[in-house]
Amino acid sequence: MSATRASTPSLPRRWLHRLYEYSALWFGLVLLGAISLTWSLLAVPLYHVLPKRWADPLGRWAITTGFRIYLGALGLIGACRFDLSELDALRADGPLVIAPNHPCLLDAVMVISRLPNMACIMKADIVDNVFLGAGARLAGYIRNDAQLSMTRQAVAELKSGSHLLLFPEGTRTTRWPVNTCKGTTALIASRARVPIQTVFIETDSPYLSKGWPLFRRPAMPIHYRIRLGRRFDPPEKAGAFTEELERYFIDELRDAPRFLPPDAPQADASAAVRHA
Repeated sequence: MSATRASTPSLPRRWLHRLYEYSALWFGLVLLGAISLTWSLLAVPLYHVLPKRWADPLGRWAITTGFRIYLGALGLIGACRFDLSELDALRADGPLVIAPNHPCLLDAVMVISRLPNMACIMKADIVDNVFLGAGARLAGYIRNDAQLSMTRQAVAELKSGSHLLLFPEGTRTTRWPVNTCKGTTALIASRARVPIQTVFIETDSPYLSKGWPLFRRPAMPIHYRIRLGRRFDPPEKAGAFTEELERYFIDELRDAPRFLPPDAPQADASAAVRHA
């Protein structure tokens, strides 16, 4: 009887926390949509009137600023906790291929929020999206639907001094701890003769991982941590290097001590602990 009475007060708290999570989820989605759509409306005329030498830095600065505001708001309301500071060390570096793992949809948002001189290879349907497309085109982001053109543009961006964001997995992680890596990262770095900076994105939540519905409520707060990995010299042999890169990601992420890939079995346990 006493145990029942002791457990009763926790029920309202659980419902209040669940209400908070739904509210935070919708706040985040609406805020990101509002920021993206507002900038898209401004970016359309700018794209047509500004020369590329002005459009690219303006577009990239605006996207970085918008993403920082968005992530800052998520942190302010306690929905997420971000530890992204290690990326700041890359700002003053010369051209690099930035190569992170890809556990969720927020990965590019987090990286771009700290690195303003960033070209990004994006899925063609994102570049065509009404919320993100105009801003992506103004920033000079690269479509991924034509391999030869994509490679040529990526090499040109690196030779002009930009960073290039490229996920070696090609899509969000579905096989723990990483998917099979593609050869595109090695090919572009080799042709541009620039190093590859590995980046590890670690989280304790499966939120927005592959197959996660956009409107599905996650357990909050969600923790994200980004740390820098090894910087590889421009590869000589793309095939051998890609295998080495995949092994390196597996070794570094498999035993991550605190933050877990979203498809790891422990992720469900950590979410249960936060709800307790």
